[in-house]
Amino acid sequence: MTIALERPVGTTDPATLVDPEMMERLAARITKDHSDTNLATARRIIGQTAAFLAAGAAQPGAELSPSKLVDVGWHTWILHTVDYAAFCDRVAGRFIHHVPTPDGESTEGGPEAGRKRTIDALTAAGFQIDHELWPEAAKMGDCTQCHAGCTDSPNSGKKK
Repeated sequence: MTIALERPVGTTDPATLVDPEMMERLAARITKDHSDTNLATARRIIGQTAAFLAAGAAQPGAELSPSKLVDVGWHTWILHTVDYAAFCDRVAGRFIHHVPTPDGESTEGGPEAGRKRTIDALTAAGFQIDHELWPEAAKMGDCTQCHAGCTDSPNSGKKK
């Protein structure tokens, strides 16, 4: 059974896709393996990873591409095979394979096009985008939720 991804844009916190116990296991693993990452950030990474996987399941063959931090979340989750397989079955009805592009190759249209497809897929699926974990999203001119240092952010000290 798959999750229906028909919802208003930007309304769903992707962390709600993850069982709280699983969230804590995965976040703890990220902080253990990546000492520069705190528990709160690790939880955000897992939430955005869940959104990425669910959005990709909704658009098979779209050649979506995770950000560096979301890829950390994906790699961590894959190590927990039982949890990962159960999540994939629930959101996609199948196992979602991690297929990196070969060295020197990129997705169709290059890395920027792949990231734009990904941000568009996350938005279309109705997920809140954590712009700190998807820095490319702010560069695309879609920065509507970011308050973390973008040029038009209240925290940046600059106004557009």
